[in-house]
Amino acid sequence: MMMLAIVTISTHVAPAMANRVAIVVNGSAITSGDVNRRVKLLQLQRERGNLKKKAQEQLIEEAIKMSEVRRLRASASDAQVNQSFARFASANKLSTKQMSQMLSQAGVGANHFKEFIRVQMSWPRVVNARFSSGGRMSTEDLVSKMLERGGEKPTTTEYILQQVIFVVPQSKRKAILGKRKREAEAMRGRFVDCNSTRQFAKGLKDVSVRDLGRIMQPALPGEWKALVEKTQEGKTTKTRVTDRGVEFIAVCTSRQVSDDLAAEMVFRSEQASEDPGQNQNSQKYLKELRERARIQYNN
Repeated sequence: MMMLAIVTISTHVAPAMANRVAIVVNGSAITSGDVNRRVKLLQLQRERGNLKKKAQEQLIEEAIKMSEVRRLRASASDAQVNQSFARFASANKLSTKQMSQMLSQAGVGANHFKEFIRVQMSWPRVVNARFSSGGRMSTEDLVSKMLERGGEKPTTTEYILQQVIFVVPQSKRKAILGKRKREAEAMRGRFVDCNSTRQFAKGLKDVSVRDLGRIMQPALPGEWKALVEKTQEGKTTKTRVTDRGVEFIAVCTSRQVSDDLAAEMVFRSEQASEDPGQNQNSQKYLKELRERARIQYNN
């Protein structure tokens, strides 16, 4: 994994930030709060220039990258991200709790920084897969792994998921969080299927619907993993309060799979490579994806 280098951790408490959907990339929302948190991260890295513009550009590129990462089911696991976060904290002579507190005081937040780490860990995998020989495990590799398991091909669950976010501005969090919770619960109660979610959301203010696509069980985000696993197909998880607001995930479909792709996903989740890949290939790949990306700015 590439080395992350934050030069200074500030203990200045950031003011409350307004939070609205600012940019939508391939159906994924980037809020103004996300942009502000990234500006704070750039400040910690002692970046110069138009930090808001740089923050928006970074977040757009990361959203494009993660869209492809999810499509290829190559996301770093929550455990791997947490391990990297712990290593970074240790390198700064801090505990993970102290690091989280520092990031919160600086206006970045641990969750935002961890998602930044997730991109750094996940993107090289798809670059390597794209520019290596097919990017897939060879038949010999799969057979070898299965022999290690006594000849049994592993089975996992493949989900198609949709995420609904009721955005809550930080400046109004105390005043409207309860109301947004009730609105989110009301929408859950009216949920029919993933095809009609956007129709329901049209009449609601500051609600983002994100198609997460196909995700294998090993690649489920750690904070959602238990909730998704307990949710039946065609139902939604319970709501969670996050930095962005009130969220829930709809399980559009779920099925057990034990084909070669599922086996490869399980094996890769156990020993995923963190090699960075070549920068030239990364830029070429990102350029191709950006040309096809759907980017909408909300003024």
